[in-house]
Amino acid sequence: MNTLLSRVSNGALGEPAPDDAALGRIFEAAVRAPDHGKLRPWHFYVIRGDARLKLSGMFAEALQRREPNASEAQIEKERGKPLRSPAIIAAVAKIVEGHKVPPFEQTLSAAAAVMNILNAAHALGFGAKWVTGANCYDAEFRAGFGLAASDQLIGFIHIGTPEAPVVAARPDPGEFFSDWP
Repeated sequence: MNTLLSRVSNGALGEPAPDDAALGRIFEAAVRAPDHGKLRPWHFYVIRGDARLKLSGMFAEALQRREPNASEAQIEKERGKPLRSPAIIAAVAKIVEGHKVPPFEQTLSAAAAVMNILNAAHALGFGAKWVTGANCYDAEFRAGFGLAASDQLIGFIHIGTPEAPVVAARPDPGEFFSDWP
């Protein structure tokens, strides 16, 4: 229980990133997410090494396309986003169109898999942070990434070794539940 209660989103993440064995364990946890209809509506892309530089360029190009008047500082900030951690996992909800399980439930399943990734990374001693942003909702960016039109890019999970401890104040859980009716 302490592992779940001590997980936080880590901002400053450095080397080492999880190796292939650790990623394997992390993805074992991911695929244990609830999955109505056994559709397995998720796919994860690991981005590390020079692939982060390619993604960096894609981020900058997408911003310039969306905001032609973006300043050089804004473009450089966008270019730097994929370089904030030694590894990134792009999380995608692979929507099965026309299935009795609605797309919303399929997306929820993929999001639950992401939460399992965050918890597994923490349990293995890594830090992680789930971020979204305009690129997740940009059809042209998603197509350039190689996704189908029906795929939902639900975020980028930055993962690595925390460079500094994070202390995050958490709300009182009692504020978020009540007996019904």
